[in-house]
Amino acid sequence: MPAILPLNFFEQKTLIVAQGLLGCTLHRQIGQKTIIGTITETESYCGPNDLASHASRGKTARTAVMFGPPGIIYVYLVYGMYWCLNIVTERDSYPAAVLVRAVTVPGVSHQQTNGPGKLCRFFHIDKSLNGKILEKRTGLWIERPRAGRQNFRIKKTPRIGVDYAGPYRGKLWRFVLTHIPNLHEPPPVNCRKQNFS
Repeated sequence: MPAILPLNFFEQKTLIVAQGLLGCTLHRQIGQKTIIGTITETESYCGPNDLASHASRGKTARTAVMFGPPGIIYVYLVYGMYWCLNIVTERDSYPAAVLVRAVTVPGVSHQQTNGPGKLCRFFHIDKSLNGKILEKRTGLWIERPRAGRQNFRIKKTPRIGVDYAGPYRGKLWRFVLTHIPNLHEPPPVNCRKQNFS
């Protein structure tokens, strides 16, 4: 049976968490309805020196959540209209987080959930969740993968929209799940096979 990820999962290094979330299922409960999707794309934002991270500008009213304990939800608005879902990682007071960029929902066109703004709109995620704990009582939680990780294939690329980040713009800190057993078509031949313990 799939199990909810414990908060100590998010105490790991951000790059490990970002890859470990791939294949996990994102759950959003609204009243009696629960929306479920498989996480297929993430990005890492690794501490105060990462020039692509909000935290590189220091602790502000907007970024204060990033300086909180791991497993806290960080939701912010981009372009004045799109919410983005992040999960705080590593240790308390160290500002790092994983952005959940895309999910796959059975029976739903991937065009509706293949970007952070689209994902949040589909899952009804907004500022009301900012600063809350990622758990069932909050109405937003993540469960372990339903397929064996030994069959997952992950592509690493630079993050999207961070050309301003100097030496950090080319970091291969975006992770895309290109194959989930029994869910996706076989991956391209140039994808790397990843093994997780």
